[in-house]
Amino acid sequence: MAPAESLADLLGGRRGAIDATLPPVAFAVGWLIGGESLWAGVGAALAVGAVVAGARLRRGDRPRSVLIGLLAVCVAALVAVRTGRAENFFLIQLLSNAASALAWAVSIVVRWPLLGVVAGAALGQRARWRRDPALLRGYGRASWVWTATYVLRLAVFVPLYLGGQVLALVVARVALTWPLVAAALAVSWVVLRRSLPAGHPGPRHPVTEGPEAPRGGPGRG
Repeated sequence: MAPAESLADLLGGRRGAIDATLPPVAFAVGWLIGGESLWAGVGAALAVGAVVAGARLRRGDRPRSVLIGLLAVCVAALVAVRTGRAENFFLIQLLSNAASALAWAVSIVVRWPLLGVVAGAALGQRARWRRDPALLRGYGRASWVWTATYVLRLAVFVPLYLGGQVLALVVARVALTWPLVAAALAVSWVVLRRSLPAGHPGPRHPVTEGPEAPRGGPGRG
């Protein structure tokens, strides 16, 4: 299952997903302990975010990736404090999922499915996979699985956010992070493999039919 493993590595795997959930959990704990104090929640989230960033740097994560993760926590905290609403700590996450759902869907329509882009980069293929019609079609179909994960998160997050359900948002954030990513990796791998014709050597070995990548805009994934 090389493509799935490569994609998991690129996403940071189980450890990266757990790291991403720690600041929101800390925010909720601080918010509760502080008697629903925004400052207590924000302080706890920033403290844990800084610890997570330091741990990631020590284990060799790329500084840019670490900085982006810490910046996301800082922006979420700032939004919550400026608006005075605890649920707004999760607003950035909500908007990020909406943007991701749109980006994945558009990538399929324009025949640059993001699963292929990510897996191709992880496997050192660049855009060579696009010259394999079967692989291009398979990545397009499998990318819908990832689009669905972001839509599912929105379907859960939006009602909770509108209802100001801070603790429920934390539970949903944890439940729909690594478990959902793991499920998407497994299902998208099955969809990809079943989309390839019999005898195809697999994603590691694109069957190229010419020197040029497929041209054109929209097409079925």
